[in-house]
Amino acid sequence: MIRIGVIGYGYWGPNIVRNLRGLEGCEVAGVCDLNAAALKRVSQTHPGVPVTANPTDLLTSTEIDAIAVVTPVSTHFELARAALNNGKHVFIEKPFTCTTRQAEELIELGERKKLTIMVDHTFLFTGAVKKIRELLDEGVLGDLYYYDSTRVNLGLFQHDVSVVWDLAPHDLAIMDFLIQAKPEAVVATGEAHLNGLVDVAYLTIYFPGNTIAHINVNWLSPVKIRTTLIGGEKKMLVWNDLEADEKIKVYDKGVQKQNGSGVYDLLVSYRAGDMWAPRVEQAEALKVELGYFIDCVTRNRTPLNDGVAGSRVVRLLEAADQSLSERGKVIQL
Repeated sequence: MIRIGVIGYGYWGPNIVRNLRGLEGCEVAGVCDLNAAALKRVSQTHPGVPVTANPTDLLTSTEIDAIAVVTPVSTHFELARAALNNGKHVFIEKPFTCTTRQAEELIELGERKKLTIMVDHTFLFTGAVKKIRELLDEGVLGDLYYYDSTRVNLGLFQHDVSVVWDLAPHDLAIMDFLIQAKPEAVVATGEAHLNGLVDVAYLTIYFPGNTIAHINVNWLSPVKIRTTLIGGEKKMLVWNDLEADEKIKVYDKGVQKQNGSGVYDLLVSYRAGDMWAPRVEQAEALKVELGYFIDCVTRNRTPLNDGVAGSRVVRLLEAADQSLSERGKVIQL
């Protein structure tokens, strides 16, 4: 039985606690939040779960095996470091840390103490992303041409991080999972309109060969869109996360070229075949992810979304910030 302490019961914390309490092999041993109203909600929703306003109570408890850090990113490093130093495994909300230097320190500490670090990249555990990875592994799409993601809506505005650090980690983690090649450069453009933090941004990530990724994140959209297009040599794919049923559609569409004797003799033909919607596993991704965390801790396995994976995302976020500050300068990785 893995006993887990949860630090943070704001927007995402209630989902963490609810799913942990529904899993076998673990127990929520305590919840911490600085807000008294949040602790009152814990007691009302989960009677019997101990609550505290002092994170040290959970971090130093000998009755707790792991800590879930569900707090603003500015607090992640200190809380995770304290948990690891006290011999506790760590499940930490995205993004992993504020800097790659912090990420590297936590990774080294976790390795030295033989403790598990998992970064909450929830979308990796959705049926849609699992299916896309399966299609890529089977070569259904062929060589990748592009990855194009749009994640926009009206709000929720954050007061401590930009839209890049709030929304883009989802897409960067998915991209990192699906595209096995190592990115070479990042370009980012965007603007701040309301509270001094960038609220509209466009990221372009270059990979070896001719694969390119583009991510659009926006807090000022009149509509909510969660759509990803993936184009391959053989087939193309559309993932609409807001679709209730057919979240993924695979199109047998593409372009083929035949070289003539000169540049003006290049022949292009278009292929338009069938569309099919593969079956996608229906399960709450966070519950699947937390179950995976328990399994990794129990079996001493390295998670696919470990600290190293989290660090790769933070590195891209840092590069995006640098490019934004220099109005779209290409940042080599």
